[in-house]
Amino acid sequence: MTKIAVIVAVAQNGVIGRKNDIPWRLSEDFAHFKKLTMGCPCIMGDITFESLPEKSRPLPGRENIVLTFDKEYHPEGTTLFYSFEEAIDYVKKKDLDTAYIIGGSSLYKLGMEVADVFELTRIHQDIEGDVYYPEINWDDWELVKQVDQEGINKISGEPLSFSFLTYHRKR
Repeated sequence: MTKIAVIVAVAQNGVIGRKNDIPWRLSEDFAHFKKLTMGCPCIMGDITFESLPEKSRPLPGRENIVLTFDKEYHPEGTTLFYSFEEAIDYVKKKDLDTAYIIGGSSLYKLGMEVADVFELTRIHQDIEGDVYYPEINWDDWELVKQVDQEGINKISGEPLSFSFLTYHRKR
């Protein structure tokens, strides 16, 4: 059965976005995201889909599953759903290794309830933003892998430390 994974980068203060964009640019994090999600379905909200760079929309090499309430919304190259549960049922029936929930915040909240795996890039700095990751019940998760990294924030030009953290749901 397909595992459900949530993948997200979160600043130390819980920020995940600012003005419908990621408020930092780390080449290493983009490469990590691509490596993990390539070939896997990626479930996202319509706002997240629209926030992707035009040249990366839809995300190449992945089925882009977009959730929307707008019955008139039909972006090219996507599979549309109007319910989170239907999208999850759809990917589970595909019997793939993993499907990823990639945002936004309301899908992350729903995703944390059903996910088997939580792929967290923890940015070790407070970053200004207007979108925050939902509360996490850490009692549900076990850290199974940690890789500490240093990179350059391409927005500020400053060094930025971060960690790739993989958690599995405790059973």
